[in-house]
Amino acid sequence: MAEPAPAPPTPRARPEEDDLLARYAATRDLTLELSWPLGPEDMVAQAIDEASPTKWHLAHTSWFFETFVLSPFLPGYRLFDPAFGFCFNSYYEAAGPRQPRPKRGLLTRPTLDRVLAFRRHVDDAVARLLEQGADEEATRRIELGLHHEQQHQELLLTDILALFAANPLRPAYRPARPRLAGGAPEPLLWLAFAGGVTPIGHGGPGFCYDNETPRHEALVAPFALADRPVANAEWLEFIADGGYETATLWLSDGWDRARSEEWRAPAYWERRDGEWLAMTLEGLAPPAPDAPVAHISFYEADAFARWAGKRLPTEYEWELAAASAPVAGNLLASGALRPQAPAAPFRRRPRQMFGDVWEWTASAHLPYPGYRPPPGAIGEYNAKFMCDQHVLRGGSCLTPAGHVRPSYRNFLYARQRWQCSGLRLAAEPR
Repeated sequence: MAEPAPAPPTPRARPEEDDLLARYAATRDLTLELSWPLGPEDMVAQAIDEASPTKWHLAHTSWFFETFVLSPFLPGYRLFDPAFGFCFNSYYEAAGPRQPRPKRGLLTRPTLDRVLAFRRHVDDAVARLLEQGADEEATRRIELGLHHEQQHQELLLTDILALFAANPLRPAYRPARPRLAGGAPEPLLWLAFAGGVTPIGHGGPGFCYDNETPRHEALVAPFALADRPVANAEWLEFIADGGYETATLWLSDGWDRARSEEWRAPAYWERRDGEWLAMTLEGLAPPAPDAPVAHISFYEADAFARWAGKRLPTEYEWELAAASAPVAGNLLASGALRPQAPAAPFRRRPRQMFGDVWEWTASAHLPYPGYRPPPGAIGEYNAKFMCDQHVLRGGSCLTPAGHVRPSYRNFLYARQRWQCSGLRLAAEPR
C-alpha cells in the first residue's frame, strides 16, 4: 500500500441493473480501487474541514450499510466494533453522537488494516442477507447505500485533490497522461428554449434521491442557454479584466468572502513565473484553455455571469434543457479525472450537460411542492440541508457512471470550492 500505483484503475462496466449483489460487489470494489494509488499516510490526513480522509470514507460507507441495512434487517447480525458508530457516523443525529467533522483527520486509529477488515465483515453480511432474500425495504436501503457510496467515491477523489494541493510538494494521485495542449474555445452558441409548463423532478422507474421528488409541474419562462460551460480561457479574461477586484460584480457576502480568503482565481490555481497553473489529480499543469473552468464557488459563478452580462440558469431551466441532451459525458469511467474540451457542437442541443463539471444554478436547495422527508434517520439524508445551499446539476469528471440523471440535485454552500464545480450561462431570449 505504501508505493503509489503506476496508474489508477479503469472503472469496470456496471453489472446488469437487476443483479443487486453483483452491483454491490462492483461498487464496493471500485471504492477500494480508487484508494490504491495512496499510501497509508495519505489516507489519514484531512486538508480542510469540508473534506474527509480516505480511510474515513472507506469506513463510513461500511458503517452506512451496517447501521441502516444489517442491524435492522439481518437477524443475529454482530456489530464489527461498537465504537465505530462514534468514529464513522457523518451527520445522522438519530444514529447517535459522532467525531466532529473537522477532526476526522485525528482518527489515526483504528488502523487501515482494521478498517479494511470492517469492510470485509460488512460485505460478507450483506451477501448473506441478499442470498437469504432481503425484503423490499432492505433492498431499497441497499440501493440507497450503493448510491451513497458512489457519492463518496467522488468525494474521496476531491478530498485527495484538496489534500495534495495543500502539500508543498504538490504530489500527483497518478502520473500525468499525454494530453493535447488545447486551443481557444469555440464561441458560445446560444440555444433558445420556449419554456412553458414543464414536468420537473424524477419520474418513472429507476433510483432517485428523495429531494428529486415529488415530480411536479413548473412554469418556466422562455430563456436562452449557452451550449457549453464557461471555459478556462474565458475565466482568464475575467481575471485579467479585474473580475476579482471589482466589488460591483459581486454579491455582498461573496465580496466579503473573496476579500477575507484572498481569492484571485479558482481554487487550486497558482501563479508561477507569470503563468497560471492548476493543481489536478495529475499534479500541477496549465489549465487547458478550452476545458471547462472548475473549482469555483457560487459567488464566483454569479460574479462571472454578471461580468459577462448574463446570469446563471435556474435549476428548472437546466432540467428542461437537459431533456434534449444524452445522459453521457466525461464521467469517472472515462479515466480523464479532469474536465475536458467539448465535442463538436450539436445542432440545437446543449453540450456537456453531464460530466466534466457540476454546474451552479441560481436556485436554492429547497423542497419541491408536496415534499415529505422519509421517516427516521434516513430522512436526514437530504431534508435537513434544505436551507442556505444552492443546487448544482449534471455531474463531473469524477462522478461514477450510472450516478447522473436530469433530475439529480447536488447542493453546496455558496462559498464552497473544493468540489469540481463550474458554470453555464443563461440569458433572456432575444
